[in-house]
Amino acid sequence: MNIDSVDFFYLSIPQVQNIGDGSQDCLLVRIRAGQYTGWGECEASPLVSIANLVCPMSHSACRSPLDAVLSHSIESPADIHAINHRVREIGLDIAQTGHTLSGIDIALWDLLGHRQGRPIYDLLGYSKSHPKRPYASQLFGDNPQQTLEKGRSMRQAGFTAVKFGWGPFGRDLKSDRDHLAAAREGVGPDLELLIDAGTVWVDDVSLAAQRIEQLEAINAGWLEEPFVGTAVHAYGKLAARNSTVPLAGGEGASHPDLARQLIDFGGIKVVQIDTGRIGGITPAKTIADYARAKSIRYVNHTFTTHLALAASIAPYAGMSEFDLCEYPVEASELATHLTINRLSRDQNGLVHLPDTPGLGLTPDPAIIKKFLKNVEIRVDGKTIYSTPTI
Repeated sequence: MNIDSVDFFYLSIPQVQNIGDGSQDCLLVRIRAGQYTGWGECEASPLVSIANLVCPMSHSACRSPLDAVLSHSIESPADIHAINHRVREIGLDIAQTGHTLSGIDIALWDLLGHRQGRPIYDLLGYSKSHPKRPYASQLFGDNPQQTLEKGRSMRQAGFTAVKFGWGPFGRDLKSDRDHLAAAREGVGPDLELLIDAGTVWVDDVSLAAQRIEQLEAINAGWLEEPFVGTAVHAYGKLAARNSTVPLAGGEGASHPDLARQLIDFGGIKVVQIDTGRIGGITPAKTIADYARAKSIRYVNHTFTTHLALAASIAPYAGMSEFDLCEYPVEASELATHLTINRLSRDQNGLVHLPDTPGLGLTPDPAIIKKFLKNVEIRVDGKTIYSTPTI
């Protein structure tokens, strides 16, 4: 069976705000082969990845992913690995390749799962999928009182771990101290409290180091993304100066080598991989195996839809020692309702992947149509992309 079509759909809420909320738009990927369909999602600027998908060839290492995907055989996991490798090879000089490949790779695993009647975790070689303990992932409030109330709300909702990130954090020491204290008061003394700096200090180790004492005071479970993902040297320096608050990172890695470098040279103790950025489920599974071998904690990253959530859990679904998963609690209407079914918490507060074929989640055509943006790309008068038909 060969791949017949690769379609990208740009979805967005009516008004996108300048806040750290990646759920405001979505790049949905649909791949068809024979009678089977697979769905995936890119965690990327949608229009940039659409341009990447249809870009005319500049040279042999600057080509469209379609050249490696269309008409390729899709019979086994080995075919997906081959496609992943080939897309990287022909898109070597396109910075967007990893992000664009991500949605394609996820959709291929979903499609193959449907064809073989198996969930993705089974295709990856796991005998079973272990439930994950979700942490409530949300932004800091605009002020400490809002942060306090958010923390209380998540405790009352039954979460055993809560993360605050982005928003006003990282710009003023006193404000940070107040927000951190409010977060701890809100969730109570026993819940796992995680802090995400949202790359606010870029690569300035001294600014990050000033917050370590504050983080110690609230018993923070980790400090996530104090720097941009490429600043491996900064991670390493902060890790050497700080032995009390584990560093977490890796969500920005668009290639598995960067994730490995953060583990080997950046001193991170928690590696967070987004299947919508790193190139899909294929390289994410590689890093899950690497983290296990290095005794580094692996946690998924996702802040968008439940389709993306299911894809992000699949690479480590069969690893019982990695029991935590990110669980967005402030997603937009688009992200919340994109799929007909969701990964809801069970009576014990845990999240389970479906045992049904592929990702186990199905996009809702009505929601796609509601948020769909019509796009056309023309080159020299010729249309090279127009929004596909649902």
